[in-house]
Amino acid sequence: MNIAIILAGGAGSRMGNETPKQFLKIAGKTVIEYAIDVFEKNTLIDEIAVVVHESYITEIESLVVKNGWQKVKKILKGGRERSASALAAINAYQQFPTYNLLFHDAVRPLVSNRIIYDIIKALEQYNAVTVAIPSTDTMYQVDHSHNFVKNITDRSFIHRAQTPQGFKVETIQKAYKIALKDPDFQSTDDAGVVAKYLPDEKVYLVRGEESNVKLTYKEDMWLIEQLLLPCTQR
Repeated sequence: MNIAIILAGGAGSRMGNETPKQFLKIAGKTVIEYAIDVFEKNTLIDEIAVVVHESYITEIESLVVKNGWQKVKKILKGGRERSASALAAINAYQQFPTYNLLFHDAVRPLVSNRIIYDIIKALEQYNAVTVAIPSTDTMYQVDHSHNFVKNITDRSFIHRAQTPQGFKVETIQKAYKIALKDPDFQSTDDAGVVAKYLPDEKVYLVRGEESNVKLTYKEDMWLIEQLLLPCTQR
């Protein structure tokens, strides 16, 4: 079974809006609707679970009815941090250790079927799979004040992480079980949890796409709208 986990618990503070980013509208639909639509229509996805702040559970229920989504089987209450939302999904499927969980940011509305297919294919061989694209920019390592350059990192070794990220349930569950014992545990990336706390577990890399944009700042709204236009005008 391939389960898409849509992580939609974020508050979107960097946008400066009261409405979380995933519920902002672009070309007549909310960002999260575009994201869920891709997984709903993908033939390899068996089920969808949405992890959301408790105050928006009713909103998701309304969107499920409005869009007629058949694969959305669970709406889970998310936590304040991404890791807490990921754990909510892991716990919901813990009795199915060999299932594939594909964690996807609700604010990435343009994920392609090719990426999803490649992740699921890779999960036939690996227990942890992530998506990334090579960095085309020079990367600075800076001091604690962030005002001075300490070092220039070789960008040939640097990739920018995207989602979805795929895992066998038992693998991501084991990684988080170890991580939660670390008093300094912090995470914004589930593949990073596996890489750090299960160092012997290979995390396979699937090539991402520049169009798989994450809505983070106001300027991203315009870019995503331009990329969506060819789809919405069909």
